[in-house]
Amino acid sequence: MKYKIVTEASVDMPKAFSDENDITILPIEVNFNGELYPEGLPNDVFYEKLKTGIIPKTSQPNQYKFERAFEQYVNKEDWFVLTIVISSDLAGTISQAKNAVENLGMKNVYVCDSRVTTFAEGALIVEIVKYIKSHPDAQPDEVITELERLKASVHLVAAIGDLKYLKMGGRLGSASYVVASALKIKPIITLDGGKVSIVAKKVGEKANEFMVSLANKRNRNYPIYFGHSAEPKLIDDFLKKYAIALDVDPQTTPIHEIGCVVGTHAGPHCYGMVYFM
Repeated sequence: MKYKIVTEASVDMPKAFSDENDITILPIEVNFNGELYPEGLPNDVFYEKLKTGIIPKTSQPNQYKFERAFEQYVNKEDWFVLTIVISSDLAGTISQAKNAVENLGMKNVYVCDSRVTTFAEGALIVEIVKYIKSHPDAQPDEVITELERLKASVHLVAAIGDLKYLKMGGRLGSASYVVASALKIKPIITLDGGKVSIVAKKVGEKANEFMVSLANKRNRNYPIYFGHSAEPKLIDDFLKKYAIALDVDPQTTPIHEIGCVVGTHAGPHCYGMVYFM
């Protein structure tokens, strides 16, 4: 059995990995106050535009785009399609994928609500690809079972370094913004349960120490995936200080960039970790 993975651009993973494994990533349109970018934007360009103060809007892939991605695999006996999409609590993408499956009458497809996004979704895809490669005779039901097991155990923790993007996007009130900024408080967010939650508010280095304490409860059979929103120095500095505490090698640990979907709300100074329990 051959497996095809289809996802969408809320996912963040190295392009080299998606190219090597022929992963189809459906684009998400970005709208900067009427300037439309149907294929999205490169991260460096996106974050530079974000700094102008305009909060863009993003549009999920529609049913037609999923149908185009699926059509060459419709009910092929030697192919099975895994479709992994952003948490249904964050976007309605899954309904577009399911509508495409129904319209095409596909039987050889599984649509997975990842319950995460950004590089947590990327880590989930990387790990299921590893499983498929190490189990060449795995049948679809076995792959689906493993995918769901991984989904239930993936965790993201991240620090928001600049609160103004949460404020500009309407996710933080003006009074809270003023107080938190004055005290240099960093909200620590997670994606547990499919939703973004603020689990702590820490000042300075306490934010990093809190994230390390969470990540050190992980299953060490899996790597930690690090992510940042166009600020590689944040992760470089973090790893220099905490690589030993986390038992990771800064030279080989996976580092992903946070793209425009999550970057719209998190801003250009967000960084964090994904790990499996």
